[in-house]
Amino acid sequence: MADIAILETRERVLAGILFTGAAYFLFSTQDASIKLLVVGMTVWQIMFFRSITILVGCAAIGGRRLFEDTVRSSVLRPMFLRSVFTLAAWICFYNAAKTMQLAELTTIYYAAPIIITVLSVVMLGEKVPALRWLAVFIGFAGVFVACDPTRLGLSMPVLLVLAAAILWAIAIILMRKTSLAERTMIQLVLNNTFFLAFSAVPTFFLWQAMTWDQLLLLIAVGALGGIAQYLLFEGMKRAPVSILAPLEYTSLIWSFALGFAIWGDVPRPEVFIGAAIIVSAGLVIVANERFRKWA
Repeated sequence: MADIAILETRERVLAGILFTGAAYFLFSTQDASIKLLVVGMTVWQIMFFRSITILVGCAAIGGRRLFEDTVRSSVLRPMFLRSVFTLAAWICFYNAAKTMQLAELTTIYYAAPIIITVLSVVMLGEKVPALRWLAVFIGFAGVFVACDPTRLGLSMPVLLVLAAAILWAIAIILMRKTSLAERTMIQLVLNNTFFLAFSAVPTFFLWQAMTWDQLLLLIAVGALGGIAQYLLFEGMKRAPVSILAPLEYTSLIWSFALGFAIWGDVPRPEVFIGAAIIVSAGLVIVANERFRKWA
């Protein structure tokens, strides 16, 4: 019986890795779509329509009963708190992006998985094996090589990105806590209801007219974001956050691929070296779990 329980645990962890990896791919695709949209409208308006699209999808799947259960949910307060941290991370990140180079911005922000791993020990009491720590730092080294930052000072944009990384790390830790206490669909409804409320007033005052192409892209952003959130919540249910944290590095690889496919951006040789290092960090995590599964 003990062997069966161990095997089931390993299967859950591997499923969590797959769900989370897929989520970060969809988030990267969503970000590429948002990059196309921010030329003609504010982030607030994009967030507003994304939230509406996700909530409509939730209503179509769960119906009235889902929203009745959501109102009675025991995680209303922690989900509100998590949404506040996520929103604050967004604001810091996008404000810094106005003046910083993408390489600098990405490198600093990808300190988040390291912070998440540290916080998983402090806030969740998770035990992090040395191999996982190694994978986290290998992944960050890959980001560093790929982006090749030079002489970053403690300017306001740099501090904003560091703040975004810390805020996002806290949000992920809170997500791990709520994911174990509530159904994924209810978390999805709560998360996007709060985002809708947060963005409604700024959207009203900063409204910009949209074309049909922009509206269709906004709906696509909502669909991508909704599925990505669902997969991320499901991944968090199945695996410790210290295992999943290094997988966030994979979104950098997807960003390079999408940048080339959409805008014709050709990565420098350092990018390919860094990407290989990042992939190796993820493979270390997966291989370790696979080995432990059959051990």
